[in-house]
Amino acid sequence: MSDSPTSNGPLLVPSAASPAPERRTYLIVDGENIDATLGMNVLGHRPNPEERPRWDRIVDFAQNLWGQPVTPLFFLNASSGQMPMAFVQALLAMGYRPIPLAGSGSEKVVDIGIQRTLEALDSRAGDVLLASHDGDFIPQVEGLLDDGDRRVGLLCFREFVNARFTELASRGLGFYDLEDNAGAFTTMLPRVRIIPLEEFDPLRYL
Repeated sequence: MSDSPTSNGPLLVPSAASPAPERRTYLIVDGENIDATLGMNVLGHRPNPEERPRWDRIVDFAQNLWGQPVTPLFFLNASSGQMPMAFVQALLAMGYRPIPLAGSGSEKVVDIGIQRTLEALDSRAGDVLLASHDGDFIPQVEGLLDDGDRRVGLLCFREFVNARFTELASRGLGFYDLEDNAGAFTTMLPRVRIIPLEEFDPLRYL
């Protein structure tokens, strides 16, 4: 006598469960804000090419920070109708997704685009690293922090961050310095700031 099933219907083999999508970090770069803060507050002049961040190092830092893949989004203001194509090509080569936004002269197109992106991430699993000092994003960052399973960080020059961001540290917002933590610059910046003793490295000043 056969051991085969006696039912007339086809033999149903349970399908393997689909693997959960790999958790990732969404790196959101406010290029205008980083450039303006570097130029006006740190250098005191428009940054020269060699003084600007190494954006590839920032992607590497974001990947290593939480040990997971990164989706790097770089927001640009293209309201003039022109794009800095050489820079856009360089961003693409480094794995960024450039997002050039255009609007009327009175619109803060980059800020609005980033706000919408942070709001969209509120309903998506993943961690968020925002490169900016702009307090316009505080409501969206607060919303992301409400998800206790999500890591949220600010990549910045700590001494120039909007003070209201500092208040979110107690809710889990992490702060990562563009120079000290991300190593985004090839030369030491002329910053005068309070240095915690445990972070003081005299060799940097000799």
